[in-house]
Amino acid sequence: MSLEQDLRERAENKCELCGATEALAPLEVGPNADGTAANAILACSTCSGQITGAAETDTNHWHCLNESAWSQVPPVQVTAYRLLAGMPEEGWARDLLDMLYLEDDVLSWARAGLTSAASDDDGEVVHKDTHGAVLNAGDTVTLIKDLKVKGANFTAKRGTAVRNISLVADNPAQIEGRVNDQRIVILTEFVKKS
Repeated sequence: MSLEQDLRERAENKCELCGATEALAPLEVGPNADGTAANAILACSTCSGQITGAAETDTNHWHCLNESAWSQVPPVQVTAYRLLAGMPEEGWARDLLDMLYLEDDVLSWARAGLTSAASDDDGEVVHKDTHGAVLNAGDTVTLIKDLKVKGANFTAKRGTAVRNISLVADNPAQIEGRVNDQRIVILTEFVKKS
């Protein structure tokens, strides 16, 4: 069977993101696409156009992710995660992203394809939360998972608000904040901007 045949069978001849039945074609999900259905989705021209950047992003179209994000198919999960992470200004997308659970290997795959740059055009380090929202010194963030604090006898609990953060100047993946009256370093992938 060809890639398209495999995908059409798996997807029951529907776009795996929005459910459309017209203009369907395989779309490989990188960065390690290998031409198999395990690394591709079946997508309509509307979805693939917006994913590839050939068409302008219509955030209203992506409300379809409220259903497809719960797919059990890894490349569909990865694509949904990346799309949701790319819309940090949309409250519904942030909320859905917070609810999603991906296996560690699928989450690593999803994050490997995110296009969030670690520096802007001026070469200045840019800190971004787990959804891609830009963090600034003084912001308040919320922890998205329990974090065991090394060198201290406590765990910073999921949902804890960390106020008045400071940015680690030379590392876009780290911020500093005060939890339980102790100043700690926190990885940006474990926080969301409040």
